[in-house]
Amino acid sequence: MLLGVDVGGTFTDAVLIDGPRVHTAKVPSTPQDQSSGVLAAIELLLERTGAQPGQLRAFSHGMTVATNALLEGRGARTAMVATAGFTDIVELARQARPSLYSLCEAAPPPLVPPELRFGAQERMTPSGPSQPLRHEAARELVRELARQEPQAVAVTLLHSYAHPQHEQLLGELLAELLPGVHVSLSHQLVGTFREYERAVTTEVDAALSPLLAGYLRGLGERTELAGLPEPQIMQSSGGLTDRTHAAAHAAVSVLSGPAGGVMGALELTSLAGEQDVLCFDMGGTSCDVCLIDGGEVAETAHRTVAGRPLALPALDIHTVGAGGGSIAWRDAGGALRVGPRSAGADPGPACYVRGGREPTVTDANLLLGRLLEDIPLAGGVSLDRDAAERAVGALAAELGLDTLRCAEGIVRVAEVEMLGALRVMTVQRGIDPRRFTLMPFGGAGPLHALSLAQELGISRVLCPRACGVLCALGLASAQPRQDAARTVMLAGAQLTEQRISRERRELIAQASGLLGCPPERLRVRYELRYRGQSFELGVDERERTDPRLLGELFARQHEERYGYRDSEGELELVTIRVSAWGKATRLELTGERADAPAPEPRIVVYEGRELTAQCLHGDLPPGTKLSGPAICAMREATLFILPDWSASVDAYGNILLGWDGAE
Repeated sequence: MLLGVDVGGTFTDAVLIDGPRVHTAKVPSTPQDQSSGVLAAIELLLERTGAQPGQLRAFSHGMTVATNALLEGRGARTAMVATAGFTDIVELARQARPSLYSLCEAAPPPLVPPELRFGAQERMTPSGPSQPLRHEAARELVRELARQEPQAVAVTLLHSYAHPQHEQLLGELLAELLPGVHVSLSHQLVGTFREYERAVTTEVDAALSPLLAGYLRGLGERTELAGLPEPQIMQSSGGLTDRTHAAAHAAVSVLSGPAGGVMGALELTSLAGEQDVLCFDMGGTSCDVCLIDGGEVAETAHRTVAGRPLALPALDIHTVGAGGGSIAWRDAGGALRVGPRSAGADPGPACYVRGGREPTVTDANLLLGRLLEDIPLAGGVSLDRDAAERAVGALAAELGLDTLRCAEGIVRVAEVEMLGALRVMTVQRGIDPRRFTLMPFGGAGPLHALSLAQELGISRVLCPRACGVLCALGLASAQPRQDAARTVMLAGAQLTEQRISRERRELIAQASGLLGCPPERLRVRYELRYRGQSFELGVDERERTDPRLLGELFARQHEERYGYRDSEGELELVTIRVSAWGKATRLELTGERADAPAPEPRIVVYEGRELTAQCLHGDLPPGTKLSGPAICAMREATLFILPDWSASVDAYGNILLGWDGAE
């Protein structure tokens, strides 16, 4: 049996995979101590299935501890050591405004204040030291730093990616003179050039690691007492790592939860035979979008989270603050707005009757008949229509609208925000969304999926049976993964097959060593550019290291991206990245074999009109067919089927929807 638990902003989801069967549970998240919600979800799941902790082979976990701390600008008391003269590099940044036309908008402040920044009297060049770091000077620097009593230290010296000796010396002295204080060394964490991005990533890692380590230590103690397996932690890259590594490097798991959803989507699209899928994960707090193209999801090592660049491998996911709990409000100009502020798990939407009074997207959907008052949501949450009407009605009065029109406006504004995210990943990149299948998941995703598909001209939607807990499903089936990267800066006579092979072998050994076992799968990515360019393009080549082959692969990609290739340009190999995966788990899921539930007529409001929709409660067995308007109240999510859409259920319990009105 495989267990996956994902902590979201509103709910904590748990999935237990037992051969071809999938068991699920959903409980409200516990923001004050996320591990309480994790244990509650596991206990509920074991109670429902009758399984014993000793029967579990693995426990995979995705959480938002590091994410929330970064979004809120919280962290441990952190000091930074940089090359003398470069201590303010994080604050100086790239001298680019966060918003081109908003002159007063500020970038997030550094996590390390000026009084905790220390300059090391050293200077390293790309070819070696020009000013060596003397041992006594380094010791005195660490003594001075120790007097500030930091909880964590980030060390980020110039060109340490190529020559880490000075950082290693400081790391040894910090371990000796400040035992128990967390230390992040940039060459160990990042290993690539661009000093600003490397410095920010190291600062974030140092500031967040003590918080995450405390959470994971508590979680480990509780799971051990419960007889559960040691938790494996989801990284932003979509691969698992052990609890010790995650606690030591919090920056690798900042996008832990969304990455689990992408891995779950990859598993289910493979089972369904879909290669081109636009994924849309709408939970209670946010909406995450990613693209599966040709059966693969794009990755990036240049991701920005909460205005801070993170130079670590991450799945290419775009996030906006639009979820079921997003709060609707009237702005200073009298316009209706939705989000990014969310009601979260506590107090939650007004209709949860837990103290929330502000109108949310969930309240609007309840008033429009798309959520059902007499059928509790997953997690046993009952909905109160009167409470939703009071909340939405108060906003409607401010806007001069009737309540139902205001509710439709809330849904529409939220969908426009999500459409923007979907277009960022497709239209803005020159990709036609109409050739993709839209896959909604998250508790709120299926409510809005068909409306979004129509706006984008998408005529095919795949709604997974476990869509409401897909992140947890992806966690349960994910593989261990480790990454290693090195900036090499090879050009001209240095760019030889022998040198590339040597660097490749060393990085494979490094990634495999971190993995702790022979890798089941390897990927080697070479980032190249024409000499004089500022940015690189990555090409994959697993076996061969011939510079001419790599140059041809790069030229093809350059031509595809920019419309030309430079046959006279000198090639420069900037960075080599290696990813190593452990053993994979192959899912063999089946749909529920049961009679189709009897439909009940319900009234829903759509485009200002009241429509009679057939409502089905529970998971639909394979072979079920229906047409819109309809409401499918599944175990963890609700699917709203619009008029002119038809649906059928495949062998795995997934609902396949087609737009009959598509051109």
